[in-house]
Amino acid sequence: MTSTWQHTTVLLTEAVDAVLGEAVQAQGVYVDATFGRGGHSRLILSRLPKSARLVAFDKDLEAVNCAQQLQAQDARFSIRHEGFCTLGELPAASVAGVLMDLGISSPQVDNPKRGFSFRFDGPLDMRMDTTRGQSVSEWLAIASVDQIAEVVRDYGEERFAVPIAKAIVARRQERGPISTTTDLASIVAGSVKTREPGQNPATRTFQALRIFINAELEELQQALEASLQVLQPGGRLVVISFHSLEDRIVKQFIVKHSREVYDRRAPFAAPQAMKLRALQRIRPSAAEVAANPRARSAIMRVAERTEVAA
Repeated sequence: MTSTWQHTTVLLTEAVDAVLGEAVQAQGVYVDATFGRGGHSRLILSRLPKSARLVAFDKDLEAVNCAQQLQAQDARFSIRHEGFCTLGELPAASVAGVLMDLGISSPQVDNPKRGFSFRFDGPLDMRMDTTRGQSVSEWLAIASVDQIAEVVRDYGEERFAVPIAKAIVARRQERGPISTTTDLASIVAGSVKTREPGQNPATRTFQALRIFINAELEELQQALEASLQVLQPGGRLVVISFHSLEDRIVKQFIVKHSREVYDRRAPFAAPQAMKLRALQRIRPSAAEVAANPRARSAIMRVAERTEVAA
């Protein structure tokens, strides 16, 4: 069954151009690490030779169901119902390009049943993979004030994290578990004294809880490290991020591996060669942002593998 919620892929052409590079490999294996609704995958497939392959990953069962339809139509394509932290299961130095489009998709945000948005009343879930793990509601039912405050502060960069955490626990003790998005948004709104113009008081808290419950930053770090193992020399790494926490991890990773490493204990030894070469940093055009406001915070970073993985 096809979802009625649509998704507009951000930096579509730019990302596909970057991951394929100057020349598409005739028998190359490419990876769409976050299939979503398949915007990047479909464009990649339209430009791949018949002997090349595209492997996609996604934790969201609805996305996987969509991808399976594409898999039935195109033998070059395969989908894995897994997070992209399992990228390292692919053979070493076997991949010509890896594309990671981070964050959540519009169908996830716009479907009230998923619980990602404070704009709709729905169950407080926020799991990208609804077949496993705790929902936000389940976690908030047992977490301490300190645990909640740490998550909201570290993943949401929310300066009112402690008042928010105290209000959540007080509400839980008084009336039981917080089970809906509107309940949580109301609690947060009563605890946030000031907010940037045009931003809902619950924005940072919802972001923090979503990132935490899905272990998004930890998975990103694992996937980036895995990319060094699976990319072949000259293979491209392309990552689109949508907030500062993600982009900081990507930037630091590329910077770290884009320089030679010297062993201070052996000053005359040859340095360890750099593993990546930073190529580009791209933002959406004004026209794209005007057509799709959700693109406004996107940053795409591109790097190239420089040596065979160990």
